[in-house]
Formats: sequence, structure tokens, C-alpha cells
Amino acid sequence: MNKRILLGLAAGLIGAVSLVGCSAPSAGGDAGGSGDEALEIGFFGFAAANSFAQAVYQGVEETAAEAGAKATFVDGQFDGQLQAQQINDSITSKRYDVIIIQANDNLAVQEPLKKAVDAGITVVVEFTPVGPEMDTAEPQIEGAISIVDPPVGNGTALAELGKQACADAGAGCKVAYMEGNPALPLENARTKAVLDTLQADSSIATLPTVTGGYSQDEGRAAFQDITQANPDVDVVIGSTQAIAGAALVAGPDSKVKFIGNGSPQSAVEKVRSGEWFAIWALDVVGNGRIAADLGLKHAKGEDVETAIDQASLAPNGGLGTTDVLNEADFVSGYEE
Repeated sequence: MNKRILLGLAAGLIGAVSLVGCSAPSAGGDAGGSGDEALEIGFFGFAAANSFAQAVYQGVEETAAEAGAKATFVDGQFDGQLQAQQINDSITSKRYDVIIIQANDNLAVQEPLKKAVDAGITVVVEFTPVGPEMDTAEPQIEGAISIVDPPVGNGTALAELGKQACADAGAGCKVAYMEGNPALPLENARTKAVLDTLQADSSIATLPTVTGGYSQDEGRAAFQDITQANPDVDVVIGSTQAIAGAALVAGPDSKVKFIGNGSPQSAVEKVRSGEWFAIWALDVVGNGRIAADLGLKHAKGEDVETAIDQASLAPNGGLGTTDVLNEADFVSGYEE
């Protein structure tokens, strides 16, 4: 998934969705609001310039409008320290009743979010877990709500798709993984899960990992490195942006089976047409709707589910092969 998504995922990696303008502040510390005053959601997204974050925000905005609430996109600019300061500022101003956070840094925002919960603000952690554990959807902040895509589960699923793609190649199937950004803790957790799962299958030859990044240009370069050393590679896994670049280099007659980590509509169509083998298919807009719904209900004092793995909401647990996406008539709701 793209650097924008991961830093600030896609990822993911950019969309042109308009932002909701700032509205009059509400009493963020009052869980139920006051009088007829609308509850207000602060969506602390990875970055305003990120299509993935904008798609999640679309779902947040839709649910807020249906509930008579207000939503504002707080631009995290792919900067964890900036997000931490933005959260602290929002606690001081008591602007938001609900904070929905896409963490650019899973540790930097942990303490500010704890303070937000203590201040009576509903906290919903969306997509990236907040806290040191990358293999669980359980909240790592007491009192918070978590609707996330744990990187370890994501990595294991990508490897399982790789194993499915290898079924036709037989013993000795060569699989290459293009990791996104090896400097990111969540990327390290994802990469380890991919490699551990692939290497546990003795029929698969796992090639040395290369950095594919979150852009077509990075994907092109990485794929060229892979094929120079292993021209008979069978399966290549990477962010959807990197895979798009790799597929361009490979050409339409390539026998390589491509697997993309992400679900922009262009990648969905590549899989549905049979050009790519599979993608990690999450309902990104739908996840935004659910995050907002959980947050607003909790702010009104209702009991809600506090731990949701986003893969559980996706068709076939997110394993988006051609048959699965066609049967579900899957539409991602966003484009990179």
C-alpha cells in the first residue's frame, strides 16, 4: 500500500475529494453534546493529499450527515508528531466529541489519545493499530474503539494469496515480495509475516525482498531488479502502486501473477479482468462509515463493539481473487 497510506498506507497510495470546511466548535468533552448542538467528529487522517484517507473520510462524512453530526478533516500531513500536537490542541479546545485517527506513527499518538479518552472524547482508531502490537485488532488504549487492518494479518493474507498463485506453478514456484518502506515499524511487521508464511512452504522459493515503495516508478525499478536476477519469477507481491508499475514493465503477455496490497478501483478492475491475480480487498469507504457510526453512538452513551478487524468486513476475508471480486461485484469507492 502506498507511502501516503502507511505514513500518514497506503497507503496507499491522489484523490480529489473536497474537504469539509471548519464549522463552529462543539463541546468535545461532553459525551452527549448539549441541547440541540450537533456532535462533531474530527477525522485525523493520514494526509489531505491522500486518496485512501479521503475515501475513508467520505464514509465518515456520509454517516455524520445522516446522523445530523458535523465532520472535519484534520490534515496529518504524513507526520506523526504533527498529529500528536493536533490531538493535544483538540483536547484543549474541546472542539470534537469524536476523534477518528489514522495514525501516521503508531506510538507518537498513543499518549495524546489516552488523554483524549480521559477528557471524555470518544476515540476511534481506524486502519492502523495504535500501540506497539501489530498483530491484533484489540484496542491498545483503554476506552478506545478499534477498527483496523493489523499489519501482521495483512502480511499473512498476502502470502496466502501468493501460495494460491503458486498452485499452478508447482514445486519451486518463485515468489518476490516488494515491501513498501522498510523504515516503518508496521511495514517491518507486515514483511516479516509475508516472509514467514511463504518460507514455511517448502514448495515455494522465496526470493530476496526488494523495496517497491508506493509509486509506479518505484515498482518499475524494483521489478526490473527482480527480473534481472530471476527472469523466471512466477509471483510478485507489492503495493498496488508498485504492482501497477511492475505490470507495465512486464507487458500484457507476461505470465507473472501479480498481487496488489490495496484496493483502488483500477486495481479491482485489473483483477476482475484477469490481468492481475489478486488484491487485498477492503471496503475503504464502508470502513469509514462504520468508524463514524461507532464513534457517534459511543459519544451518545450507547454500547458498541470495540474491536473490529477490517478483513472480517470484506468479501472472502479480504482475499480478493478474480472469482471473489466478480461474485461480490466489488467496488472499492476510491482511486489512487
